[in-house]
Amino acid sequence: MVEQNERLVVIRHAPYSSHCLREGLDAALVAAAFGQKVSLLFLGQGVFALLKDQAVGAPGQKSTLPTIDMLAMYDIEQLMVPLNELDALNISVDKLVAGIAVVPSQSLPDLFQRYTHILTF
Repeated sequence: MVEQNERLVVIRHAPYSSHCLREGLDAALVAAAFGQKVSLLFLGQGVFALLKDQAVGAPGQKSTLPTIDMLAMYDIEQLMVPLNELDALNISVDKLVAGIAVVPSQSLPDLFQRYTHILTF
């Protein structure tokens, strides 16, 4: 059950394609630090941020995996990915970090309707 005023942060960008992934994670962490309930939904290339075995980006780019791993410390425990996204990218669930909820693709419209605030990165 989603609480009133809970935030859904949608991540659509790959870890090293732009700053969008990092900015989305930062927005989620800031909201959680101020006591807001936050859930994350990974779509498209954003799913690559959830891979256990990530390569490091270009020089000067920090890996996002440590940030993903520490989300639970900020009480961000709802990390979701639709099944069709995994299928489209040919990624099996065992390749993802622990704690990812695989949601049915057909539930996405209802999922978006449940949240008061949605931020997309």
